[in-house]
Amino acid sequence: MCFLTRHAAATIPRVVVVAEPILAEGGLALLLGVLLWAPWRALHGAPLTELSGDQDFQLFLQRNLEFTRKIRGDVAALQRVLCDTLELCKEDELQLVLQDLDIAQAPLEQCHKRSFQAETCFSQIRAGLRVYHSSLATIQALLPGHAGLVETLQLDMANLSSNIQQQMEDLGLATVTYPTENQDPLPTFSSPFHHQVGGFFILAKFQQFLETAYRALRHLASL
Repeated sequence: MCFLTRHAAATIPRVVVVAEPILAEGGLALLLGVLLWAPWRALHGAPLTELSGDQDFQLFLQRNLEFTRKIRGDVAALQRVLCDTLELCKEDELQLVLQDLDIAQAPLEQCHKRSFQAETCFSQIRAGLRVYHSSLATIQALLPGHAGLVETLQLDMANLSSNIQQQMEDLGLATVTYPTENQDPLPTFSSPFHHQVGGFFILAKFQQFLETAYRALRHLASL
């Protein structure tokens, strides 16, 4: 599945388009959840001296902080539609059902390790975007009347990933590929209700992933 890499509804400065699709080598990884309370102060003293002083790198961070905020807004809009349409609104009321679902959290531990490296963090952000792009087919099936919202979100995700890849190439950073067990498998559900709850948690976990990615980018911009 290839991504279209034209601009989505919002205009974002300098969205770079590349030919390589985000899903070139990946699929949905069954991975452990990320800790949102990670010690961001550990990034101080990471080997970022040259990058942190690079004006182009700082401009890249600021632009993609804006882009990540936009994507978070896209996800929040879909969460509101899911709440209004299916009355699935409160995560704590659905936790018991989650135990029966195969919904993984794409990790971002590489973005807050003490041995932080920009290339591994950015590669892991791109891998997570690939995971959630695939999973959004579940949301589109649940909300066929809101396909435009899903497509806008997917285009924004594709462009953010392209931005990151282009910046890595510009900086001469190595691209790290995280292996996955299967080629983009979609979640399967035993009932329509499980499908609905699965869609709720896909969006919830994607929002958590975006929050973590945003905090990592914001921290890098502050160095």
